[in-house]
Amino acid sequence: MGTGIVATAAVTLPFTNSLVQWFAYLVWLGAAVLLLGLITASIRQWLRHPELARGHLTNPMMAQFYGAPPMALMTVGTGALLVQKPLLGDSVSLGIAWSLWIIGTIGGLVTAVVVPYLLFTRHQVRKDGAFGGWLMPVVPPMVSAAGGALLVPYAPAGAVRETMLYGCYALFGLSLMAAFIIITLIWSRLAHFGSSGSARVPTLWIVLGPLGQSITAAGALGTNAKTAVEPQLAAAMDVFAIIYGVPVWGFAILWACLATLLTLRARKQNMSFALTWWAFTFPVGTCVTGTSQLAFHTDLITFKVAAMVAYLGLLLAWLLVLLRTTRGIFRGPLLTPAPLKQPPARKAE
Repeated sequence: MGTGIVATAAVTLPFTNSLVQWFAYLVWLGAAVLLLGLITASIRQWLRHPELARGHLTNPMMAQFYGAPPMALMTVGTGALLVQKPLLGDSVSLGIAWSLWIIGTIGGLVTAVVVPYLLFTRHQVRKDGAFGGWLMPVVPPMVSAAGGALLVPYAPAGAVRETMLYGCYALFGLSLMAAFIIITLIWSRLAHFGSSGSARVPTLWIVLGPLGQSITAAGALGTNAKTAVEPQLAAAMDVFAIIYGVPVWGFAILWACLATLLTLRARKQNMSFALTWWAFTFPVGTCVTGTSQLAFHTDLITFKVAAMVAYLGLLLAWLLVLLRTTRGIFRGPLLTPAPLKQPPARKAE
């Protein structure tokens, strides 16, 4: 996710060139290789250590991150369409994009239902338990909406294409409503209990994920609506991209400022490096693509410059986390699984 978004965000920037294109090609290839490696490692874990894998699902912290695999699949799939199409060709890139979108969408819908259900019925949650990771299971449908919007013109014309468009809007709403509820709970937790200063702090950046991705989805759906519905309705959907996107972009800026201050405060308290630092990448990347969509729809230089500045921030964060992760793998026990302490199951009401 965090690597793939660096590639897809690069090719959507208002200002780009051949050097940026080749950089995006290489980063996408790296993301694809990482995806294959992680899929292999996950299958191996389920085969060799099934009790550990099942333990992740029943743990209230780890279970939330089951939303990551569907998003990773769709991020790489979208990259095949946006980044690799000139090299792979239409048929291959579309085949990859469609396949990963379908698998990721199905997986994302499963996590959006199953993980919250477990949270409501099985997991023991403390009063200060709300954190950015709660967004992970419900954000994949929004990623489906954004990626599916790009596939709308390639769906069979007629009812199938129109259904695809409306289906993406339904996925958009599914994720958006759940995300706003969770963001409210996170705000409440911060107000009542403060910030822990631990490795959980970077998950606050996950809030930017549904915000930026929803702006991206609204923009892409508005652009491609004209291929599926009548002109008058398509024009309204295109206008919605601006009416919705600009206010949400404003809230994303507010949250980015708050998350930055809380992260700097945690660093002063000696917050250690953890894999949660990858939350600095994908959510910020969605803000880049969302800002690029606003630049495209409004043609304002303000959004064009903001997209470039946000991408530079994304690039710096990605390089930092990539280097720290690589060092942690080779010099420390970063990937050594700690024993999962299973909290008591919630009693039936």
